[in-house]
Amino acid sequence: MTDTLRTPPPPPPTAAGQHRRPFTLDPGRWEAERSRALRTGHVRDHTCTAECEPVLVYERTRWGWLAWTVPGDGTRPELPHQIGILTPYATRTQSLATRWLIRRPDQRLGLAPTVPGSLRPLAVAVAVISLAVGLFAMAHGLPVDVALPEMVLAPLLAEHLPGRLDARAREHVRSVEGDGACRYLQRLASLHTSLVQAAAGSNRYELRRSAEIGQHTLWDAAGLLQTQDTRSAAADLIARERLMVQLADQAAQILKRTPGPANADQARKPEQPLGPYPPGLRPAPHHTPGTLSLKEALHMPQPQPGPDDRTADVYLLFAHEPYYPGPGTQEINTTVVTANTLLHPQVQQPDGARIHDLLTRGRQPGEIIPLATLTHELNGGADWPTVGDWESVTTDLLRLVREGECNALSLGLPEIARALICTGPHSHVRTYDAAADQFIAYGPTERAAVLAEVDKFLACIVAEQDL
Repeated sequence: MTDTLRTPPPPPPTAAGQHRRPFTLDPGRWEAERSRALRTGHVRDHTCTAECEPVLVYERTRWGWLAWTVPGDGTRPELPHQIGILTPYATRTQSLATRWLIRRPDQRLGLAPTVPGSLRPLAVAVAVISLAVGLFAMAHGLPVDVALPEMVLAPLLAEHLPGRLDARAREHVRSVEGDGACRYLQRLASLHTSLVQAAAGSNRYELRRSAEIGQHTLWDAAGLLQTQDTRSAAADLIARERLMVQLADQAAQILKRTPGPANADQARKPEQPLGPYPPGLRPAPHHTPGTLSLKEALHMPQPQPGPDDRTADVYLLFAHEPYYPGPGTQEINTTVVTANTLLHPQVQQPDGARIHDLLTRGRQPGEIIPLATLTHELNGGADWPTVGDWESVTTDLLRLVREGECNALSLGLPEIARALICTGPHSHVRTYDAAADQFIAYGPTERAAVLAEVDKFLACIVAEQDL
């Protein structure tokens, strides 16, 4: 008895490589579509001219579709002819619109050789049926003035209604064509597919949110490519591709750290929101001699991160209009949240994700970054429009904190301290002392002392419960 040597099937392609060829996960589907194209349509070969309309094979995805041409030499194409992106947060009706748009095109029926134009086969069939039904109805007493309009309107409706439906469906989809635009969007779509697959196989909020942001990024990029060429929109396109690469990398890291089945229920258990918490109300935690607190461990000498390194364990500090969380409580005028709070679904996106990218770039673990520091890094605020609407983002963050939807450290800073964290790291705040008739200047040293004091309060909170 002998055993036949069997060659193992090739491993499934990675998500990043799925859209480099049509139907990578289902080669049989491509062969079937190619055979149909050879029978019924015009394939792309040496006989093609500028007026040729080769048949398109549509590959539908969760985020839209890719339309491929069929080369005449039998090879599989490497570049889509068209890519369509579905609107973020699409309803079921809007998702069905993509299926309508990528239906197989109607075969038009030409009129007489001397009469220009053509008709849809459906319109011809409806005309024949309506004629037969109308004649039958008139023979049984239906007035001619009632039957005749219906006999005329039915085929007209069948001829023009699909075009109206196409126009309505295109309102929910952005499609691009051209080698440059499709090549860029193809790379972006491959990265987004990895996010969608990671979110589909996990219940982690971070993965689901990454997939949502990826869909927004695809939608924005398609909008840019519809109105500009790749050269004029290069800076914005590069920023979106960088964001997508970072999301894909973060998703891969999260999947590596995902706990096993034994810890799955514990990992899914939500933490209670900390809510507004004025400083100074809790005693500093007691530490056993010879051990380091969490913040002390974080502040030990470490290698300096590079400008492109990402540090997730950082905090955003921002000032806002004062409010009182309850009767007799201290005024709250400044808030500290973790960087990941910027990815919350109720924070304006993709602005929150872009500020998150800026906040976590080249930082030390545990570092508190005032919003004014980001403004300083963005050319004194001149580059904020290229990142996002920080006012809307901080407004959304404050609403989350006040509604108890996220953990935060809420502070009531004195006037001078609050003014210092609202300025850049090298700026000065001057006050006038009327009693001494002189000006007093506060600068980077005093600003650093304020941040050190905030860090102390944050250490008390983090030692008991992570934000």
